[in-house]
Amino acid sequence: MEALQPAASFKQRSISYACQKYFEQGAQRFVSSSGGNAGLAVAYTGRQLGVPVTVVVPETTAQRARELIAQQGAEVIVHGTSWVEANALAQSLITQNDVFIHPFDDPLLWDGIIPMIDEVIAEGVIPDAVVLSVGGGSLLSGVVAGLNKHGLGHVPVYAVETQGTASLNASMIAQQHVELDCVSGIATTLAAKKVCQNAFELSQQFDIHSRIVSDQEAVNACLKFVDDHRLLVEPACGATLSVLYDQKIQFKLSDQVLVIVCGGAGITLETLQGFNG
Repeated sequence: MEALQPAASFKQRSISYACQKYFEQGAQRFVSSSGGNAGLAVAYTGRQLGVPVTVVVPETTAQRARELIAQQGAEVIVHGTSWVEANALAQSLITQNDVFIHPFDDPLLWDGIIPMIDEVIAEGVIPDAVVLSVGGGSLLSGVVAGLNKHGLGHVPVYAVETQGTASLNASMIAQQHVELDCVSGIATTLAAKKVCQNAFELSQQFDIHSRIVSDQEAVNACLKFVDDHRLLVEPACGATLSVLYDQKIQFKLSDQVLVIVCGGAGITLETLQGFNG
């Protein structure tokens, strides 16, 4: 239930771990680019560490997410129509005393996610399958690393994307690391045109299955989840939940399925209810 992290998504684990390591190495400012959740996690962690933060977000980032990042005391710059353009500007802002916190492509981020699997194992749960959403690929990278740590590299992982953000799916079909021409849809925090190299390599080496859902299916799952659990998550997370709600994978009743409810801060109930795919 990563939606219950302080910054409302799994990014809290990965980002806080990386920021702490870079802080120990002398970082005086964190600069990041983000669709929303990573930026909020950097802003939150920077405030905790007393380190200034600058986050560049694209125009597609929800106003709600921008406001939450600013509330943590970070400088928010809006630039470009996609994360790629926002990221290019963020890179140009880095000075000698700054550290760039990548939203998904840094081994420290993946290391920060491993404890998620440690905690599951500590509870006595050995998953028969894992279901998670994929944007840039950090969650997938960290979860697979965690499974491997516990000798569970054989466990199937179902990697879920929306139709307008399916960069991992495209790479798996092509059997090479490819980039989408464009990304689209409501799940803006999944909107990386290209997953990180590590995520693609894992898809070629491990039992990883791609699944694609529609924006409407992701939104419907969010609305069902808020009714079932009184917890609001964004469509990027709803993509994973829709696989379960709509029974797109046929698990056995006896299977122990680990579902990563990755969360997301940049959504409101009004936005979900107003979406008409």
